[in-house]
Amino acid sequence: MAVIEVRGLGKSYGGTQAVRDVSFEVAEGEVFALLGPNGAGKTTATEILEGYRSRSAGEVSVLGHDPATGGRAFRSRIGIVLQSCGIVEELTVAETVAMYGSYYPRPRPTAQLIELVELEEKTSARIRTLSGGQRRRLDLALALVGDPDLIFLDEPTTGFDPAARRSAWRTIHNLCALGKTVFLTTHFMDEAQELANRVAVIAAGEIVATGTPADLGGRGSAPAAITFTLPMGTPVADLPAIADAEIAIAGNDVTFVTNAPVASAYRLTGWALDHGIELEHFAVTQPSLEDVYLRLTGDADQVTAR
Repeated sequence: MAVIEVRGLGKSYGGTQAVRDVSFEVAEGEVFALLGPNGAGKTTATEILEGYRSRSAGEVSVLGHDPATGGRAFRSRIGIVLQSCGIVEELTVAETVAMYGSYYPRPRPTAQLIELVELEEKTSARIRTLSGGQRRRLDLALALVGDPDLIFLDEPTTGFDPAARRSAWRTIHNLCALGKTVFLTTHFMDEAQELANRVAVIAAGEIVATGTPADLGGRGSAPAAITFTLPMGTPVADLPAIADAEIAIAGNDVTFVTNAPVASAYRLTGWALDHGIELEHFAVTQPSLEDVYLRLTGDADQVTAR
């Protein structure tokens, strides 16, 4: 079942087309990530789905509603975590969650939400004492208080330290265990790799690729790089020939690029074992999600994570 259906979506501002002919679907229970550099149309498309911005063209259905006219019936079924949220600083975590819950006819229990976002130890703490990561987890609890079917997460871990990001990821995985559908926007490629079932890349207002993180843009079938360092005094010429592989040499560092990584790695390591040679830093890698993203968008300056 499709929770979100977008067909030919367009948005113009005067003579400028911010989004043009965008189409995609999001299935029930999946995490769908929309990736793109700043100014690509990512925020515009997301706000149209949330019902906060009108569209100029196309058809959009979110939970069976047109978000532009869905009203209360639509909004009661979505939760939104913005990049920043205004919360009364003097309230405690429990008081804040309970207050937001009072706005809904059937809110989730306060204690249950606090446990879900791993803030049990901060239940009685005032908002002003929370760290940035703890505040973002509270933002997520507030987005879930009405028990929505669909959650929009806008750059949920921006500014987090590594430990806080991992904690937030666990919370999002918990949402998936509850059967929720998540629409995620992020600049962090490792975040999309960790969380998303499928991703779409938008550039210059158009969707340029969709797929799983593993196969986006042909990533899964792309040539692999075998890299290693030869010991001093071992001639590169002694290396076994690898059919249909390109070789690059920088000092003692060697890179083979091949479409047959398993067979090539077997031949190289077999040769090394036969000759008693240690191939230091030996690794077999395929293009990362970030590599594919940069190729698709052509804008390296916009990526904020490796």
